[in-house]
Amino acid sequence: MKKDIHPEYHEECTITCACGNNFMVGSTKKEIRIELCNMCHPFYTGKQKFVDTARRVEKFQEKLTRIKAVADTRKGKKTKHAVRAKKQEEKGVGAESAKKVLSKKKVAKKATKIK
Repeated sequence: MKKDIHPEYHEECTITCACGNNFMVGSTKKEIRIELCNMCHPFYTGKQKFVDTARRVEKFQEKLTRIKAVADTRKGKKTKHAVRAKKQEEKGVGAESAKKVLSKKKVAKKATKIK
């Protein structure tokens, strides 16, 4: 090894954490200050916190509750097409032919709009 190019090595370097924990290691510095150690880091302590600054989780949960509320109010209600098909059945036209009649009416409406 070359002389006078290596830093001085300290056998007893004190590491001080922001939480107050101290321990000794070997280093080229006499003293080191750190923010997290194994005594206060969330991964090691099991006290992990989920920080959601954009409220994404809460917004998603609100959206789900709105969707469920709408679905609950619609339970048992029939769509316009189902009501029309039922009326057609009551008149004596079968369910399949009622759907065909409805689709023919839609095609006719589209054709008149195009003209």
